[in-house]
Amino acid sequence: MQLVNTPYSLQSKGHYSPAVIHGDLVYVSGQLPINYAEEETLPKGGIKEQTRQALKNMADILEQCGSGKEKVLKTTVYIPNIDYWPVVNEIYGEFFGDHKPARTIVPTNTLHFEALIELEAIAYI
Repeated sequence: MQLVNTPYSLQSKGHYSPAVIHGDLVYVSGQLPINYAEEETLPKGGIKEQTRQALKNMADILEQCGSGKEKVLKTTVYIPNIDYWPVVNEIYGEFFGDHKPARTIVPTNTLHFEALIELEAIAYI
């Protein structure tokens, strides 16, 4: 088992790894739509831009692990309002293109930092 860190996670107060590699699988922890390159802020633009940022964060970690979005097997997406589903689905489809990993969307309560989306993934390497 290999624990994966990023330059940003090394400063995190949370007790977790952004990803864990085991065998030929990578498990990506929940990714918030935080733009770590810009002082850890949520992007402006609501659910559309937050979805794009969360997917980008996931893709960056997958790349660091030797994987990629085309190797994602399953995602779990958390949103605080099921009314966001159509927009999330649209951006998600743009991101993955013809690749359709298994997916669960979970309507939940308020997310950390009042984010509008958090997603996690399992992919192969």
